[in-house]
Amino acid sequence: MAERKRADARRNERALLDAAAAVFVRSGVDAPVRDIAAEAGVGMGTIYRHFPNRADLVIAVYRHQVDACAEVGRTLLEKEPTPYAALRVWVDLFVDFLITKHGLAAALQSETARFESLHAYFVDNLVPVCAALLDAAVESGEIRPGVDPYGLLRGIGNLCVGGGGDSPYDARQLVGLLIAGLRAT
Repeated sequence: MAERKRADARRNERALLDAAAAVFVRSGVDAPVRDIAAEAGVGMGTIYRHFPNRADLVIAVYRHQVDACAEVGRTLLEKEPTPYAALRVWVDLFVDFLITKHGLAAALQSETARFESLHAYFVDNLVPVCAALLDAAVESGEIRPGVDPYGLLRGIGNLCVGGGGDSPYDARQLVGLLIAGLRAT
């Protein structure tokens, strides 16, 4: 019975994280908790039972999203026709993740110690995925060797700053040019 409750609690937590992520995309990380509760179809007490404060919720949502991005990256080499195609698909997903996460940059640069671990988690989980995709594309001869995965992710992140909203700036187009520039000539 206890194991069932734990599985139910994990499902509830995932549902809350998905709902919070959807609300954060629409309204930013400062969105009212009542909006998240409504999106998840639960009472506010349920959210606070899982996440006693906003910082806990924000950190959990971003970890959840990083985990999802990392997991997809691990499967793309098997699903896509070439390693370069897998890299492009993953980078597109990574760009979507970055430009739709209102407040992520502020959370990562915050002086609050609770958020500092988020950047390390982000790097520890996404750099190895990017490295594996780059290595496979280099090994297949599709891209030039010597691309630093961390540097590439930082470059993509920098191109995505200001890439959301109504701005005429098109981060996806610039990131596409960056990734096309990796091709072996």
